Amino acid sequence: MNHAPDLHTLTGAYAVHALDPEERARFEEHLAGCEACAQEVRELGAAAARLGEAEAVSPPPDLRRRVLAEIATVRQMPPQVPQTGLDERPSGVLPRLARQWPRLALAASVAGAAVLGGLAWQFHQDADRADRRAAVARQQQDEFARLMAAPDARTATARTGAASAAVVWSAGANRAAFLTSGLPHLPEGKVYELWYNDAGTMRPAGLLPPGGAARMLDGAVDGAAGIGVTVEPSGGSARPSGQPVLLLPFT
Repeated sequence: MNHAPDLHTLTGAYAVHALDPEERARFEEHLAGCEACAQEVRELGAAAARLGEAEAVSPPPDLRRRVLAEIATVRQMPPQVPQTGLDERPSGVLPRLARQWPRLALAASVAGAAVLGGLAWQFHQDADRADRRAAVARQQQDEFARLMAAPDARTATARTGAASAAVVWSAGANRAAFLTSGLPHLPEGKVYELWYNDAGTMRPAGLLPPGGAARMLDGAVDGAAGIGVTVEPSGGSARPSGQPVLLLPFT
């Protein structure tokens, strides 16, 4: 922090509030006279905010436990034979119903238990999927915060039509993240796929979530020249099936 050039490397850490008070004060003094750093801070701050908006919301941590606990405590109703209030030797439909009632009650109880069990299993599966999505979102946010705080974090931006995009990368951390807004909605069966551009050879770097805002790129930068975005079939492709709709260089 003793030389002005070092201050230029703190834009990412400043954008995610990772500087201590003394560093922050000195950087803000530098920021007032450095338009390049000010622009980079604005871009990194917007990227961090956009990634935060992409976080999944998980159900309350104890919701599944409480539901499953309640199901375990619900007792099955015993079969009851209704009193006919008629002669001790009733005839016709009522005696047949009286004889069949225990079997009908048992069948209803079994069916009810099956429904409750199915609902409990479905809830368990849904909660597990929500937990996994939340864990992935938290991991992505943690990785993005570390990337933004890297001393050599840099950004590049691009626009095409109504869509805007930014890539954040760090050679030291060897990671990159992609952020976008306004990309056209794709038809069913199509997805946006991200690629590292290795001197003209495209290397898969992950699928962009539907509606998708932001994500860390899969894999390391490893000297890539930039990233590209293509439209691919659901599930992605091993190689691009068409021309990139976006290209952002690491410059």
